[in-house]
Amino acid sequence: MTPVLRADLHVHTCHSKVSGTLPFLGSRDCYSTPADVYRVAKARGMDLVAVTDHDSIDGALELLDARPDATDVIVGEEVSCTLPDGAIIVHLGVYGMTEPLHRKVQSLRRNVFDVAACLREANVFFSLNHLLHFYRGQIPFEQYLRLLDAVPALEVRNGTMLAAHNTLVELIAERRMLTAPMSRLAVVAGSDAHTLRRVGRTWTTAPGRTREDFLLSLRQGLGRPDGLHGTAATIAGDAYGVIASYLGSLAGYGPRDLRPWRRAACLAFAGATLPFQFLPLAIAIARKARERREVARATAHLAAAAGSEAAPALPIGSRS
Repeated sequence: MTPVLRADLHVHTCHSKVSGTLPFLGSRDCYSTPADVYRVAKARGMDLVAVTDHDSIDGALELLDARPDATDVIVGEEVSCTLPDGAIIVHLGVYGMTEPLHRKVQSLRRNVFDVAACLREANVFFSLNHLLHFYRGQIPFEQYLRLLDAVPALEVRNGTMLAAHNTLVELIAERRMLTAPMSRLAVVAGSDAHTLRRVGRTWTTAPGRTREDFLLSLRQGLGRPDGLHGTAATIAGDAYGVIASYLGSLAGYGPRDLRPWRRAACLAFAGATLPFQFLPLAIAIARKARERREVARATAHLAAAAGSEAAPALPIGSRS
């Protein structure tokens, strides 16, 4: 009987260098070292360790440099692209990335369809991550779902997204299998961890004995999502963890990304804003409320498109 392997397919390290929230502070999106990510993932039962930094494969390569004989490391990348219609940001999780392919893909990121075509030509497995994360109704939802024609897989469980969001995405994948069986979508799951506390808490299982077997099983639609969904507390916890690591780096503990004068200025700014450290939690709560609204709106669109079919029963009103 073929064993089942487990991997958290969406994990960041300190090589996700640029924060999309407060870029002027020079903060990274994550401060976890690749070695620590590997250690924690293995301790939490991951058979394979995927590193998917934002537009970088340096974290995975650093891990392989330290473990040159490792056969349990997946060189991944979360590629940030743009959907030209509506100028919507789209993230693709890529598994089995190479340095030449990474460089080629980076030059194509202005159009997600160009990136997807490049990855398909290279015969690399990839997924569309957290479907509604950047969608704000910029274009009709049916038009937005044209993305599904360009990708072989959907991330149906993201450890930062609400259970309602993940359930909706899984339903979309299931419906596609019923309505277009020749273009079915494989499914994957991952924690989207930006701190060590959530590495390996959300994962994908698939049959196989090796890394290559596992990725082939994913392509064949044999992957299964498992683990935790996200809440406002999830997002806030990551934010506070990154803030703590950022302050540590300013104090000289960890990577030193800023020149001394700018480090001093950021320390002063951090001290002045201490009374406002409730803001990350408030922002997380607001984001989850917006996510619930987008899930409700997308569900209504799907129900309308299906005609008389009733809207799926989703935990839209669940608290985060």
